[in-house]
Amino acid sequence: MTDLAALRREYSRAGLSEADLAPSWHDQLDRWLGDAAPVREFNAMVVSTVSSDGRPSSRNVLLKGADARGLVFFTNLGSRKASEALGQSWVSLCLPWVELERQVCVEGTVSEVSREESQAYWASRPRGSQLGAWASRQSAVVTREELDARMAAVEERFPSAVPLPEFWGGLRVAPVSVEFWQGRASRLHDRLRYRLSGKDWVVERLSP
Repeated sequence: MTDLAALRREYSRAGLSEADLAPSWHDQLDRWLGDAAPVREFNAMVVSTVSSDGRPSSRNVLLKGADARGLVFFTNLGSRKASEALGQSWVSLCLPWVELERQVCVEGTVSEVSREESQAYWASRPRGSQLGAWASRQSAVVTREELDARMAAVEERFPSAVPLPEFWGGLRVAPVSVEFWQGRASRLHDRLRYRLSGKDWVVERLSP
Protein backbone atom coordinates (compact mmCIF):
# COMPACT_ATOMS: atom_id res chain seq x y z
CA MET A 1 0.00 0.00 0.00
CA THR A 2 1.19 3.54 -0.75
CA ASP A 3 2.68 5.27 2.27
CA LEU A 4 0.38 8.29 2.25
CA ALA A 5 1.94 9.81 5.34
CA ALA A 6 5.28 10.02 3.54
CA LEU A 7 3.97 12.01 0.59
CA ARG A 8 5.40 15.52 0.43
CA ARG A 9 5.15 18.37 -2.00
CA GLU A 10 6.38 21.91 -1.57
CA TYR A 11 4.15 24.68 -2.89
CA SER A 12 6.08 27.35 -4.70
CA ARG A 13 4.11 28.66 -7.68
CA ALA A 14 2.95 32.00 -6.29
CA GLY A 15 1.76 34.04 -3.34
CA LEU A 16 -1.37 36.07 -2.73
CA SER A 17 -1.30 39.45 -1.01
CA GLU A 18 -4.09 41.82 -0.14
CA ALA A 19 -2.79 44.15 -2.84
CA ASP A 20 -3.34 41.38 -5.42
CA LEU A 21 -7.07 41.14 -4.73
CA ALA A 22 -9.82 42.53 -6.94
CA PRO A 23 -12.29 44.96 -5.33
CA SER A 24 -14.99 42.27 -5.04
CA TRP A 25 -15.06 38.53 -4.50
CA HIS A 26 -16.79 37.94 -7.84
CA ASP A 27 -14.18 39.94 -9.75
CA GLN A 28 -11.45 37.97 -7.99
CA LEU A 29 -13.21 34.71 -8.80
CA ASP A 30 -13.46 35.74 -12.43
CA ARG A 31 -9.70 36.39 -12.48
CA TRP A 32 -8.91 32.99 -11.02
CA LEU A 33 -11.37 31.22 -13.32
CA GLY A 34 -9.52 32.81 -16.22
CA ASP A 35 -6.20 31.56 -14.84
CA ALA A 36 -7.67 28.08 -14.35
CA ALA A 37 -9.16 27.79 -17.86
CA PRO A 38 -6.34 25.48 -19.11
CA VAL A 39 -7.08 23.03 -16.26
CA ARG A 40 -9.33 20.12 -17.24
CA GLU A 41 -12.89 20.64 -15.90
CA PHE A 42 -11.77 23.87 -14.24
CA ASN A 43 -15.40 24.67 -13.41
CA ALA A 44 -15.82 21.48 -11.37
CA MET A 45 -16.62 22.21 -7.74
CA VAL A 46 -17.45 20.20 -4.65
CA VAL A 47 -20.89 20.93 -3.21
CA SER A 48 -21.38 19.95 0.42
CA THR A 49 -24.80 19.77 2.04
CA VAL A 50 -26.18 18.47 5.31
CA SER A 51 -29.35 16.51 6.00
CA SER A 52 -32.01 17.42 8.55
CA ASP A 53 -30.38 15.00 11.01
CA GLY A 54 -26.93 16.51 10.54
CA ARG A 55 -25.37 14.01 8.13
CA PRO A 56 -23.07 15.75 5.62
CA SER A 57 -22.55 14.69 2.01
CA SER A 58 -20.38 16.00 -0.82
CA ARG A 59 -20.23 15.60 -4.57
CA ASN A 60 -18.78 17.26 -7.66
CA VAL A 61 -20.94 19.45 -9.90
CA LEU A 62 -20.15 21.94 -12.65
CA LEU A 63 -20.26 25.67 -12.02
CA LYS A 64 -22.41 27.15 -14.79
CA GLY A 65 -22.73 30.78 -13.77
CA ALA A 66 -21.08 33.30 -11.45
CA ASP A 67 -21.75 36.99 -10.86
CA ALA A 68 -22.37 39.36 -7.97
CA ARG A 69 -25.56 37.45 -7.09
CA GLY A 70 -23.77 34.15 -6.53
CA LEU A 71 -22.62 30.88 -8.07
CA VAL A 72 -25.03 28.72 -10.08
CA PHE A 73 -25.24 25.02 -10.83
CA PHE A 74 -28.07 22.93 -12.29
CA THR A 75 -29.52 19.67 -11.05
CA ASN A 76 -32.57 17.50 -10.50
CA LEU A 77 -34.50 19.43 -7.85
CA GLY A 78 -35.57 16.17 -6.22
CA SER A 79 -31.99 14.95 -5.79
CA ARG A 80 -30.34 14.59 -2.41
CA LYS A 81 -28.14 17.64 -2.92
CA ALA A 82 -31.03 19.89 -3.97
CA SER A 83 -33.36 18.61 -1.24
CA GLU A 84 -30.73 19.13 1.45
CA ALA A 85 -29.54 22.48 0.07
CA LEU A 86 -33.05 23.94 -0.13
CA GLY A 87 -34.17 22.23 3.07
CA GLN A 88 -31.32 23.58 5.19
CA SER A 89 -30.78 26.78 3.12
CA TRP A 90 -26.98 26.57 3.42
CA VAL A 91 -24.22 24.89 1.44
CA SER A 92 -20.47 25.09 1.06
CA LEU A 93 -18.59 24.97 -2.24
CA CYS A 94 -14.97 24.28 -3.10
CA LEU A 95 -13.23 24.77 -6.44
CA PRO A 96 -9.96 22.81 -6.18
CA TRP A 97 -7.25 23.69 -8.69
CA VAL A 98 -4.46 21.37 -7.56
CA GLU A 99 -2.27 22.12 -10.58
CA LEU A 100 -2.32 25.82 -9.70
CA GLU A 101 -1.91 25.22 -5.95
CA ARG A 102 -5.15 27.11 -5.45
CA GLN A 103 -8.65 26.60 -4.15
CA VAL A 104 -11.71 28.76 -3.60
CA CYS A 105 -14.01 27.93 -0.68
CA VAL A 106 -17.50 29.41 -0.47
CA GLU A 107 -20.21 29.37 2.19
CA GLY A 108 -23.63 30.71 1.37
CA THR A 109 -27.39 30.49 1.22
CA VAL A 110 -29.31 28.70 -1.53
CA SER A 111 -32.25 29.64 -3.70
CA GLU A 112 -33.68 28.44 -6.99
CA VAL A 113 -32.91 30.48 -10.08
CA SER A 114 -35.84 31.67 -12.20
CA ARG A 115 -37.44 29.26 -14.65
CA GLU A 116 -36.32 31.61 -17.41
CA GLU A 117 -32.68 31.13 -16.38
CA SER A 118 -33.14 27.37 -16.17
CA GLN A 119 -34.81 27.33 -19.58
CA ALA A 120 -31.98 29.33 -21.16
CA TYR A 121 -29.35 26.92 -19.84
CA TRP A 122 -31.49 23.86 -20.66
CA ALA A 123 -31.70 24.98 -24.29
CA SER A 124 -27.89 25.00 -24.48
CA ARG A 125 -27.53 21.39 -23.30
CA PRO A 126 -26.91 18.51 -25.74
CA ARG A 127 -29.95 16.40 -26.53
CA GLY A 128 -28.44 13.39 -24.76
CA SER A 129 -28.03 15.34 -21.53
CA GLN A 130 -31.61 16.59 -21.77
CA LEU A 131 -32.92 13.06 -22.24
CA GLY A 132 -30.74 11.80 -19.40
CA ALA A 133 -32.26 14.35 -17.05
CA TRP A 134 -35.73 13.01 -17.86
CA ALA A 135 -34.62 9.39 -17.53
CA SER A 136 -32.86 9.69 -14.17
CA ARG A 137 -34.67 9.87 -10.86
CA GLN A 138 -31.52 11.25 -9.36
CA SER A 139 -30.34 9.74 -6.06
CA ALA A 140 -32.99 6.96 -6.17
CA VAL A 141 -31.85 3.32 -6.15
CA VAL A 142 -31.95 1.84 -9.68
CA THR A 143 -30.58 -1.00 -11.77
CA ARG A 144 -28.67 -0.33 -14.99
CA GLU A 145 -31.39 -2.17 -16.93
CA GLU A 146 -34.11 0.07 -15.47
CA LEU A 147 -32.11 3.18 -16.27
CA ASP A 148 -31.47 2.09 -19.85
CA ALA A 149 -35.17 1.26 -20.27
CA ARG A 150 -36.20 4.68 -19.04
CA MET A 151 -33.73 6.32 -21.40
CA ALA A 152 -35.19 4.38 -24.32
CA ALA A 153 -38.69 5.42 -23.25
CA VAL A 154 -37.90 9.13 -23.11
CA GLU A 155 -36.12 8.97 -26.48
CA GLU A 156 -39.38 7.62 -27.92
CA ARG A 157 -41.49 10.13 -25.98
CA PHE A 158 -39.47 13.13 -27.24
CA PRO A 159 -38.46 12.45 -30.85
CA SER A 160 -37.56 16.10 -31.46
CA ALA A 161 -37.46 18.94 -28.91
CA VAL A 162 -36.99 17.93 -25.27
CA PRO A 163 -38.85 20.22 -22.84
CA LEU A 164 -37.46 21.46 -19.54
CA PRO A 165 -38.76 19.18 -16.74
CA GLU A 166 -40.58 20.74 -13.82
CA PHE A 167 -38.26 18.80 -11.51
CA TRP A 168 -35.03 20.21 -12.98
CA GLY A 169 -33.46 23.65 -12.55
CA GLY A 170 -30.70 25.83 -11.21
CA LEU A 171 -29.57 26.62 -7.69
CA ARG A 172 -27.80 29.85 -6.82
CA VAL A 173 -25.48 30.06 -3.83
CA ALA A 174 -25.32 33.62 -2.50
CA PRO A 175 -22.03 33.80 -0.58
CA VAL A 176 -21.48 35.17 2.89
CA SER A 177 -17.85 34.02 2.80
CA VAL A 178 -15.45 33.46 -0.12
CA GLU A 179 -11.92 32.33 0.67
CA PHE A 180 -9.10 32.41 -1.87
CA TRP A 181 -6.36 29.94 -0.92
CA GLN A 182 -2.90 29.99 -2.48
CA GLY A 183 -0.31 27.39 -1.55
CA ARG A 184 2.98 28.68 -0.13
CA ALA A 185 6.27 27.15 1.02
CA SER A 186 6.50 25.48 4.43
CA ARG A 187 2.71 25.21 4.55
CA LEU A 188 2.44 28.93 5.33
CA HIS A 189 -0.32 29.27 2.77
CA ASP A 190 -2.07 32.52 1.88
CA ARG A 191 -5.75 32.51 2.85
CA LEU A 192 -7.62 35.71 2.05
CA ARG A 193 -11.33 35.79 2.75
CA TYR A 194 -14.07 38.15 1.65
CA ARG A 195 -16.70 38.06 4.42
CA LEU A 196 -20.11 39.71 4.37
CA SER A 197 -20.54 41.92 7.43
CA GLY A 198 -23.96 43.56 7.41
CA LYS A 199 -24.22 44.99 3.90
CA ASP A 200 -20.48 45.38 3.40
CA TRP A 201 -17.70 43.00 2.48
CA VAL A 202 -14.53 42.89 4.56
CA VAL A 203 -11.26 41.19 3.61
CA GLU A 204 -9.45 39.14 6.23
CA ARG A 205 -6.27 37.08 6.23
CA LEU A 206 -6.66 33.69 7.93
CA SER A 207 -3.88 31.72 9.53
CA PRO A 208 -2.82 28.76 7.36
